[in-house]
Amino acid sequence: MPNAIGTFRRKRYYPLVQERLQKILSARGIASRRKAEEYIRQGLVKVNGNVAKIGDKADVEVDRIEVDGKVLEERKEMLYFVMNKPLGVETTNARPLPQPLSLRERGVRRTVRDLLPKELQGKVFPVGRLDKDSSGLLIFTNDGVLAYRLTHPGFSHEKEYDVSLDRAISSIAIRKLQEGFELDGSMTKPLRCKKIEPNRVRIILTEGRNRQIRRMCQHVGYTVKSLSRVRIQTLEDPHLKPGDIRPLSDKEKTALLASVAL
Repeated sequence: MPNAIGTFRRKRYYPLVQERLQKILSARGIASRRKAEEYIRQGLVKVNGNVAKIGDKADVEVDRIEVDGKVLEERKEMLYFVMNKPLGVETTNARPLPQPLSLRERGVRRTVRDLLPKELQGKVFPVGRLDKDSSGLLIFTNDGVLAYRLTHPGFSHEKEYDVSLDRAISSIAIRKLQEGFELDGSMTKPLRCKKIEPNRVRIILTEGRNRQIRRMCQHVGYTVKSLSRVRIQTLEDPHLKPGDIRPLSDKEKTALLASVAL
């Protein structure tokens, strides 16, 4: 039940601030607006105990909003970090075994969670993946909507990679990569590929299939020797050392969120 005193004060002295439910859920990082609409249609969203309908509005400071039986909590602080993932580390948020055992003694694979400061473990999560043999920029956040927009193939956001090959690449191979071809039963999206050295290219993808760059290069006759992600949308940092993590600046955060229409 809503707080009667709080409701009276808001109605008596302040105007109600009502927003559409899907906008509220999106702003709280519960789901994208499209997904929030699905939740509403499925009857999973309630306002003050009543099942919500598409088009319903609410005031988050007055109304009790539930999503699948869970009461919407106070707005949490959104955290945004970037890490330069080093080689040999897997992108997973699996909980490590108790310390002080060494990585060898623990008998488990080293993961990006091992590189997070203790105060961030369990609070932020990696967005997307970089395989064990690749390095470069990896975003960590608790912003579910940002994560969704950066990883869902429907949004086509850019990620740029510095790729070294086993030999000099031909212009024909570059053209084949750019035009795309069938992979896993469907066509790859067109990409941008620029030669910066005889055996080194910059590739800009707008999708992220499993080990896509390595498999595409192999398809046109080349083996990837090294691969590093150097940009995610507007975010770059050529000075961040492997294994280091830092918070995004206000300017970086604003630019990144704007680039995904948030």
